[in-house]
Amino acid sequence: MEEKAIIFKRKMYERMLRWKTERNGSSALLIQGARRIGKSTLAEEFARNEYKSYILIDFASCPQEVHDLFKDVSDLNFIFFRLQIVYHVQLYERESVIILDEVQKEPLARQAIKQLVKDHRYDYIETGSLISVRKTSEDILIPSEETKVDMFPMDYEEFRWAMGDTATIPLLRTAFVQKMSLGDAVHRRMMRDFRLYMLVGGMPQAVAEYIKTNNLSAVDLVKRDIISLYEDDFYKIDSSGRAAAIYDAIPAQLSKNASRYQIATSLPGEHADRLEDLVKIMDDSMTTNVCYHSNDPNAGLALTKNPGKFKMYASDTGLFITLAFKDKDFTENVIYQKLLNDKLNTNLGYVYENVIAQMLRATGKKLFYHTIPFNGGKNYYEIDFLLPDQHKVSPIEVKSSGYKTHASLDMFCQKFSDRILNKYIIYTKDYKREKDVDYIPIYMTMFL
Repeated sequence: MEEKAIIFKRKMYERMLRWKTERNGSSALLIQGARRIGKSTLAEEFARNEYKSYILIDFASCPQEVHDLFKDVSDLNFIFFRLQIVYHVQLYERESVIILDEVQKEPLARQAIKQLVKDHRYDYIETGSLISVRKTSEDILIPSEETKVDMFPMDYEEFRWAMGDTATIPLLRTAFVQKMSLGDAVHRRMMRDFRLYMLVGGMPQAVAEYIKTNNLSAVDLVKRDIISLYEDDFYKIDSSGRAAAIYDAIPAQLSKNASRYQIATSLPGEHADRLEDLVKIMDDSMTTNVCYHSNDPNAGLALTKNPGKFKMYASDTGLFITLAFKDKDFTENVIYQKLLNDKLNTNLGYVYENVIAQMLRATGKKLFYHTIPFNGGKNYYEIDFLLPDQHKVSPIEVKSSGYKTHASLDMFCQKFSDRILNKYIIYTKDYKREKDVDYIPIYMTMFL
């Protein structure tokens, strides 16, 4: 008997409810994101709960006759009749939804959205892996009748929900708003819980495996399968293997603590300015989080980004940790246990940096950083992340240790004093405010 998949509570569900109520069939909903983040599962769960009936067309595995239906959409009555016959489902006007799953595998179905929405009989939800959606949409007329939403791996609150904990995050949010310290004992517990999230990550399959087995090595094998899937996708968009090589080198690049992703060390003979389009595709794929250098940081950060100077993070920190130990057949539980207990003898600052990037992206923020060279350009001060804040910017310096000095933050605030709203240090200690700097424990990043 097939084991029933665990259905996790996701925040996107509320966004989908708003779409259904507000748009009332006047647009299709396109959920786009990386593979294996739970798009299809969520779409079907939503259809099951919110409609009288639904048809799920998985274009990765549906019969050829279903693909062929979208070659000619002049007779919608015939299309709906055939779909009901093939899927043994009765559709009800304004009470049914058709899910076009993996829509990138049938571009003509996406092009048909214009006619389908205009017909207004049913609702439509599309799901697609962005890395392929863009590529397969080049030769079709993109419908304007789409509401696009980006979906990410499970954020920390969704992870806590999966662990059966609905109390912690609201309490942390209250502490953050009221600028309260938690006390050493509570903070240590919060950090241990958060490190578990970093290790398991937010990919639903990995979370489900952890709940089922409580075994981090078993979780690691699930994550390795997902990484292999992503690498296969990268080869599809770039058969030379450059995209896969750039992805695999993310942990090594971050561990160098350099001021940018150094393309030449991952791909000898290549230069960043020649790969700008490829990096943009990887960013759009949502398998990576690219943080661009802002040459002149102000409220309009996107206007000052340098596309040739960037840092790259894995979209999921659980995958990042597996990627970092990819040279081993599996990441031994001893490594996981040491990481969980904060006992691994290495500077883990770059792991914390990756999870902060993930948490900021999950709240819809784009990623930017800034460097200030000194000593004739041989050294530099670096602000790890910049947040547009009202009409100003709020700099973030990440500290995994040695938090008592923050020369980069001080130099940035001195140079751009008239542009600063808030100053943040994100670190591994309890919350405190000292002078005009907020010291934020890493698990509170989601509230910024």
